[in-house]
Parts: sequence; structure tokens; C-alpha cells
Amino acid sequence: MAKYHFIAIGGIGMSGLAKYLLEDGEIVSGSDICDSKYVEKLRKLGAEIYIGHDSKNVPENSTVIISTAIRENNPELIRARELGLKIYHRSDLLKEIAQKAQTDGKCFIGFSGTHGKTTTSGLASYVLEKSGYEPSFVDGGILPDINTNAQHKSGKYFIAELDESDGTIVKYSPDILVINNLEEDHLDYYKNGMADLVKTFNEEISKSKKVIVNNDNAGIANLNGDFITFGLKNADYVAKNIVYSKDGTTFDIYYKDKTLVQFIKIQLAGIHNVYNTLAVVSALNESGLDVSLDVIKKAFYDFTGMGRRFQKICEIKGIEIYDDYAHHPTEIKATLDAAALKFGKENIVAVFQPHRYTRLKSLWNDFKSAFNNAGRVIVTDVYAASEDEIEGISGLNFSKDLPNSEYISGNMEQVAKTLLPTLNSGNIVIGLGAGTITALGKNIQQEALVLN
Repeated sequence: MAKYHFIAIGGIGMSGLAKYLLEDGEIVSGSDICDSKYVEKLRKLGAEIYIGHDSKNVPENSTVIISTAIRENNPELIRARELGLKIYHRSDLLKEIAQKAQTDGKCFIGFSGTHGKTTTSGLASYVLEKSGYEPSFVDGGILPDINTNAQHKSGKYFIAELDESDGTIVKYSPDILVINNLEEDHLDYYKNGMADLVKTFNEEISKSKKVIVNNDNAGIANLNGDFITFGLKNADYVAKNIVYSKDGTTFDIYYKDKTLVQFIKIQLAGIHNVYNTLAVVSALNESGLDVSLDVIKKAFYDFTGMGRRFQKICEIKGIEIYDDYAHHPTEIKATLDAAALKFGKENIVAVFQPHRYTRLKSLWNDFKSAFNNAGRVIVTDVYAASEDEIEGISGLNFSKDLPNSEYISGNMEQVAKTLLPTLNSGNIVIGLGAGTITALGKNIQQEALVLN
């Protein structure tokens, strides 16, 4: 058994990797600045967890796992270097896990792209698990019903979300690579914008056996390769006869102009979820799975969405509160378009926490056009994500530049306290962002108890 120590083990990505290793029989320890539900799950699986970072936490003869967020002055990282331990970025560990899975005969399907990779990797994992195929997976969010972001099982599939944010996607060699879309993002890393993104993805494409792409996405046209395509027209896999309703979306899927899956139904709203379904169906079909089976169609319908993807948090006196990870203009627009389709634009209250000063600055005008399907827009302070402030870039200034929006300052408790008295029965409140906005629903609940 190998020994691994995670610095900041409680994050959604790191905890998933740790869980996978524990289920594969490895020895795992780790530390984090606070306790959490993810940490507690790892304890129950046998991990030794320390609260707080301390050089004494680092075991000898271990491989130390870090993420891009870990700074060089972290005492555990300093100690690991003093001991001469092997230090892996989390992407190195995922690469090692994937290679072992492939050696064991598993089909490695990696989902990537600017948007939708958590949903598509989660949907693929969910469908395979619920259909009895016992997949192994490491995803970027919590799967509904299964209530985990990772598992190690004996089936022939290994599913993973492949993150492009820091360029580490080029480390993987999947049997099937899915690229959902390609847009400018993470410009703190990709200094030359789309040119750098394309270079990175082309390198990853060259390492993949099969590559499946969204033929309708403009950014995909910049990539080089012999692709399998999906889309709404002029593609190998095409969705036709799309019908939207309040209880879901139905459509047929064709492969090379022949019916592949007839009358597939999903609970998730919005055209982006038709694309997500197409991505998963095409990947599973290319792997050799019969995607027309009733058990598989049922699993697609039963999928209610990943954690923090239009996730209902609570309902208070007829006010529904949702949490969504959307932090890029395209993601925000997709979420609000789907919500408006289901609830009506006039009922939607969008609460936007900008994530990173660099993203807000570089995509300022795109963000301004992302909120057209919200009846009311509230902008909060920027979640810095360890970045330094940029002069002139703030939630207040963005709100001033976004017509008919409101600005609420302070932490999420203060935002909830200010917001709640202004809400009415029938409002659909959607917290949008990748930072502390996720606590908005809980904070509104707590404030409602105080007012009562």
C-alpha cells in the first residue's frame, strides 16, 4: 500500500481523489483549515485528518498532494521538501489513477471544455452507476442520489472531469476525450487568451485516442484533429424533435442520420442540457455501450443535476432559493435562460458574486449581457480567490455599469439580511458564482428564523 498526504484535503477536487485512493486500498492522511462534511466522510473511510496546517502533520515516506492554490510558504509543503518527499500536483495524481485504471482494462472517458464538464462527467458516471455498470469516477461535484464525487469500483469504465484552468489537462491520455465547448476563461493563466487555450487543447487532443466535440460551438472550430461531432445539425450525433415543458425536455438522438435513441427525456431545463446529454450519449456509444437500453434512458431521466448546478437549497414562505456554480458569462446566461423557461423571467432574482478580479475585468462586457433573463439582478462584492484587487474593478462599479441592477455590500450574511425583506412569494432567488455565494441560501434561512 502506498501512503499519500493531502494538503487542503477538504476541497471538492482533493477530497474526491482521497476517497478514490482509500477505496483502492491506499493509506491516506491530510489537513485542512476547517472541518467539513467532505472531511468527515474521509475520516469514516479511514483517513487521518488534521485540522490546521502544521509541519508535524506530514508523514515520512509519503507522496504529498497539492493543488495550484497551495502557496510555497505552506508549512507542510516546506516540510515535504525538507524530507525530500515526492510532491504531486493533484493533476499528477489523477494522471496516475487514470493510467492504473487503463492498465486494469478500464475505458477512460475524460470530459473537458470551458463549460459543462462537471455536469457531463457526473451525468456519465450517474448513468453508468444507475444502470449497473459499476464505474469508477472522479468528478468535480456531488452526484445526486449517489451522494459522492468519486468512487473506485470493478466495472470497465473510468470517468473523470479534466480541468483546463491551469494547463494541466495536457497530462492525460484518455481513450475518449469529450470537449463540450471552448471559450476564453482563466485569463490569469492563459495570458494570450484563445490562442493559448487552443494550443493547450490541441496538445491534449494529440494524446487522446478518440475525440468528441460540440460542432455547434464557435471556439471548437479553432482546434485541429479528426473529430467525432455532436450538435443540433451537421454532426455525427444530432438531437432532433426537441420539446420543452415545465417537467423536463424530450428529444430524439440520431447517429449519422439514423435513429439511435428515441424519445429520451431529461428533467434538466435548457438547451445547454440537451448538449450535455448529447455529449454523454455520444461518449458512451463510442465506448461500445448500447445507449438505447431502457435502463439507460431511465437513468438519464432520473438525473436531477450535480451539486451546485441549479441546486434547490430551500423554500421560505413561497420563495425558492437556488445555488448555481455559474461564474462565466455563458454559464450564467445558460442558467438564467433555463430558469426563465421554467419559472418565468419576471420571478427570477439573480444574485451575482463576481469570481476573480481578472475574470470580471477581461469579460466585463460579456457579463453585462448575461442577465437578460432575470427580472431583478443583485451584484455583491468580488470573491477574490486569492487574487489582489484591480483598481476600478469591483462589484459596485460593475453594478453601476449594469442597467437596472442593485449592489449589496458585505459578506453573505449581510447580503442575506439586506435581501430577504425585499423578497416576495413566488420569487426564484438564484445565487450565481464559485465563491462564498454558495452560503446565501443557508444565510437567508437563518435570517428568516431571526425575523420570525
